[in-house]
Amino acid sequence: MITSLLVANRGEIARRIFRTCRDLGIATVAVHSDPDADAPHVREADTAVRLPGAAPADTYLRADLLIAAARAAGADAVHPGYGFLSENADFAQAVLDAGLAWIGPPPAAIAAMGSKTAAKRLMAAAGVPVLTVGTEPTEADLPLLVKAAAGGGGRGMRIVRDLAELPAALAAARAEALSAFGSDEVFCEPYLPTGRHVEVQLMADTHGTVWAVGDRDCSLQRRHQKVIEEAPAPGLTARQRTELHRAAVDAARAIGYVGAGTAEFLLAPDGRLAFLEMNTRLQVEHPVTECVTGLDLVALQIAVAEGEALPAEPPATTGHAVEARLYAEDPARDWQPQTGTLHRLALAHPHTEFTTGGAPTGLRLDSGADDGTTVTVHYDAMLAKVVAWAPTRAAAARRLADALGRARIHGPATNRDLLVRALRHPAFLAARLHTGFLTEHAADLTAPDGKDTPLAALAAALADAASRRTALPSGWRNLPSQPQIKRYRAADGGEWEVRYRLGRTGLDAEGHPGTRLLRSAPDLVVLETDTLRQTFHVAAHGTGVWVDGPNGATALTALDRFPDPAQRTDPGALLAPMPGTVVRSAAAVGDTVAAGQPLLWLEAMKMEHQVTAPADGLLTELRVAPGQQVEPGAVLAVVQPA
Repeated sequence: MITSLLVANRGEIARRIFRTCRDLGIATVAVHSDPDADAPHVREADTAVRLPGAAPADTYLRADLLIAAARAAGADAVHPGYGFLSENADFAQAVLDAGLAWIGPPPAAIAAMGSKTAAKRLMAAAGVPVLTVGTEPTEADLPLLVKAAAGGGGRGMRIVRDLAELPAALAAARAEALSAFGSDEVFCEPYLPTGRHVEVQLMADTHGTVWAVGDRDCSLQRRHQKVIEEAPAPGLTARQRTELHRAAVDAARAIGYVGAGTAEFLLAPDGRLAFLEMNTRLQVEHPVTECVTGLDLVALQIAVAEGEALPAEPPATTGHAVEARLYAEDPARDWQPQTGTLHRLALAHPHTEFTTGGAPTGLRLDSGADDGTTVTVHYDAMLAKVVAWAPTRAAAARRLADALGRARIHGPATNRDLLVRALRHPAFLAARLHTGFLTEHAADLTAPDGKDTPLAALAAALADAASRRTALPSGWRNLPSQPQIKRYRAADGGEWEVRYRLGRTGLDAEGHPGTRLLRSAPDLVVLETDTLRQTFHVAAHGTGVWVDGPNGATALTALDRFPDPAQRTDPGALLAPMPGTVVRSAAAVGDTVAAGQPLLWLEAMKMEHQVTAPADGLLTELRVAPGQQVEPGAVLAVVQPA
């Protein structure tokens, strides 16, 4: 029987596993890198072990340090979570060799699915349908998707629409795969831009029982990484669902699978199913399955590891659940990851945390961050998963969109607005889903919406005045005078100047005729225009100001009225959009470059980001080299316009 469990991971999955351990009476052990020393998962564990360093390669990917940590803390079991070493057969074997219980499938099963190419051959031999392309692709095979054989998460993937592009795509994919997974093996498969990504949650014990615990749709993706997931997968026919579950169970039996896992499939527009891969671990999206079944999948993982037998059949699903991944990233700027302090993350509605999220609340929050957490460049950009359950799909989507829209999220830019718009989009509500959904509807989902920014800026200025209030409000005058002036920059880069007076007749704000100030405090402003009363909650942290109003949230930056000319940047300078590491460059000083031409790549938060030439011209400076770390705003290169 397991008495103490080490989670070889971080963030929300570590907290999720610890919650189940507390329910079961199992002691918990956390591991942490130096940046994670005060992370929530570390504070919640009974014991924590430091992994010196910051980069994953020096900490969470060090099998030897993780096993040593388990021994030092007296743990008798290791749960890998997901990501990092969760699908590493050598790590699983090392845990077993150390005399510890492994909360996962047998190393042989992990190894069998460790290479996507080998997994496809194995599944084809077992009669499971697969997508294939010959060793020499032809025009008839286009478009193609180049994929890394040893990993996932969008790393090492390239779409090829012209055979002339294939050599360069293969080279780039190999380089990225080698950096990410230690193997440069890649392969090609047909790319179906309007295919759906569907999957089956598997659970198997050591007594021969294999469950297909319902299915999920994970088609809404960016950069081949999932963003919105739901269970059950909408729109499947009874025949498709039966075929899907049968293929998943056959895949698990073919490799002697034990524990929790997921078989992933592509559903073609014509209804054909094809095996993509098998994830030999718990999935990020497992909460939607828990919400519709009432199961605790982590508890089942532990029970299976202790030798318990599963019932003959899994429970039936009830209702519908939708999960949205809240990322610190800017969808309007090519999904650039964001860093900084997360001052606040809170749902306005009652909710559970790390539990099934069904009735009565219908909302669940799984987060690895809390107020004051620093979002760094070292790890994935996901801040939280918000999950909604309801009796119907439409009700679940509405509940989730409302919860996200009302959430207080103060800190780095996030994809919150995109998530809300996607959940309310007519095509989503009609279940017209496919993996290109976010790209197809990008104009609708990322268009700037500054209709409330002027009023939010006014509220921010009035709250700022209230924070400096003495006997009379800041800006109050007995006689007409010059207006108070406050300037802000919005998230879309637009600048807003607020001019107002406070006198005997109340508020006189330029551009807001008829607007009355009913109440002002450092954190709350109530305004009334004609007969419409609106309440704005305001939070200021340094120069950052977040205004949560009735029509959504507005992030502002307070600007100096007299900016320093020395802070201006020369024309043609390319600034680092985020902190990161220079991975490689594709140009040299003296090269003539074209607008949009890639000059170098930055790696941040497990993703690569291109830095391109802003205009046609001459590359006169290249101030960085591969391997160099840069901070936001650092000058990377200078292009002299033609």
